[in-house]
Amino acid sequence: MVINGQTFFVMMVSAANALDNSKTHINNMNIFPVPDGDTGINMTLTMSTIKSLSKFDGTLSDCAEKASQMCLRAARGNSGAILSLFFRGMSKSFKGLQTADSYQVAAALKRGTDEAYKAVMKPTEGTILSVMRACSDKADKVKDKYRGDMVGLFKSILKASEEALAKTPDQLPVLKEVNLVDAGGYGFVVILTGMLAGLKGQPVVANDPVAHTAKTNVFNEFNTEDITFTYCTECIVEKSDEFKGEGTASEFNRFVCELGDSVVFIDDDDIIKLHVHTNNPGRVMEKALEYGALATVKVENMRKQHTEIIDDAPVVVTPAEISVPISKKFGFVSVCMGAGISSVFSDLGTDRIILGGQTMNPSTQDVIDAVNLTPSEYVFVLPNNKNIYMVAEQASKLITDKKVLVLPTKSVPQGISAMLAFDESVSAEENTEVMTEAIGAVTSISVTQAVRDTTIDGEKIENGQFIGLMNGSIVCAKNSPEECIEALSDNATGKSFITVFYGEEVSPEEAEAACECIKAKADKYAEINILCGGQPLYPYIISIE
Repeated sequence: MVINGQTFFVMMVSAANALDNSKTHINNMNIFPVPDGDTGINMTLTMSTIKSLSKFDGTLSDCAEKASQMCLRAARGNSGAILSLFFRGMSKSFKGLQTADSYQVAAALKRGTDEAYKAVMKPTEGTILSVMRACSDKADKVKDKYRGDMVGLFKSILKASEEALAKTPDQLPVLKEVNLVDAGGYGFVVILTGMLAGLKGQPVVANDPVAHTAKTNVFNEFNTEDITFTYCTECIVEKSDEFKGEGTASEFNRFVCELGDSVVFIDDDDIIKLHVHTNNPGRVMEKALEYGALATVKVENMRKQHTEIIDDAPVVVTPAEISVPISKKFGFVSVCMGAGISSVFSDLGTDRIILGGQTMNPSTQDVIDAVNLTPSEYVFVLPNNKNIYMVAEQASKLITDKKVLVLPTKSVPQGISAMLAFDESVSAEENTEVMTEAIGAVTSISVTQAVRDTTIDGEKIENGQFIGLMNGSIVCAKNSPEECIEALSDNATGKSFITVFYGEEVSPEEAEAACECIKAKADKYAEINILCGGQPLYPYIISIE
């Protein structure tokens, strides 16, 4: 028995469904009690796009490549990024193959594991990486034994992966302390279980739809008169013979970009598909006719629509094929949550804000789209969250027409500090060095609420308690946000620049009162700003320098 394209597709869809069914359980396996227990969601969303293929009739090579590309662009969070790189490695190993036997599957599993390990600067044992390695090592050892028996091979590697997963608490003390196995490793075992079920002709079926992270409808937060461009204009052009081929309509793309914003321009071999917000839809159509015949046309009045918006309006997903002309040397993309925090990044020169952070990790494609919409030769990306950095790095490698520089910002304060250090008069390399130094000089403090009972470093934390974090590490657990700030206030002793962002459920008066202890500890002439960040989940995010 060998694996062909159709079989591999069934195995991957079965794995995606198995993840979908287990996502809540995987989420709940996260150790930290902060509200970012989204490993299951991130892994599920990374693989769920594979199901959009519906069916597959091509070679193993083709199927693996398509699945890999889909996972790569949909990857979310560190777990999703590692998983997508694993499948990218398998795809590279399967390249050119119609089918694969046990030898070729073993080679593909090893290539996938190697790709995943290479992407992590400091690989930690006791994680998904350890389980992947156990899987590939076992496949290599038993490939002769199970030649012609693909089901036997997958049963063997599944057993080895389960054994490796059971050992993760012994490899990571923090797992042992809370009596849990690694969540990402568990997710990988679920994937192998799903693949085996598909291989046996009993593929897993999803119990319910994928729980996508919802984006908030913000149409009611601005006035109709604030809409700059009235008409949402879309069309598909069937190219005439002289414009057949990919990338023949770049002049049309530039023309559309000058007429409005929110441009999506797909320049394929036979068609052009575009979307633009403009005040001149007629000019768009007139120009489109120069390239061929209009197959479809849609023009909607957004001012009129805005007065009729309902709460459950669908979210428009921006496709990958976005580009704007380069008009400056440097640009910035920042990931953050909260209107106030977003405004600060915009005021500091950020071109594109990606709404995201804890519980809402943007995908690789989200980062690619934002970079493509930034009209700069060099684009600095500020993830501002440790669980988004790998995805941003992955996105940077998929962009070839701009130089993308991902800064290692793990918090909003670090991102803001980096932006303040930027100097337009020096080179990209010098800016990278200076901004990275600035990141290391800031102390990031945050307060959030525990979402599960746990024990960290011997300290018991109860669900519902407020926890204070310094540079991402839990320092205290208290009964109120104010008590957390009091416990963390010594970090402000003698400091000169302090910014406090209070969250969406905190009043200005509460914020002022809560920060009195910080003012008392700071330098007498310290510059202290208390701003409405509007961020969810975290009542306070504080930058101290």
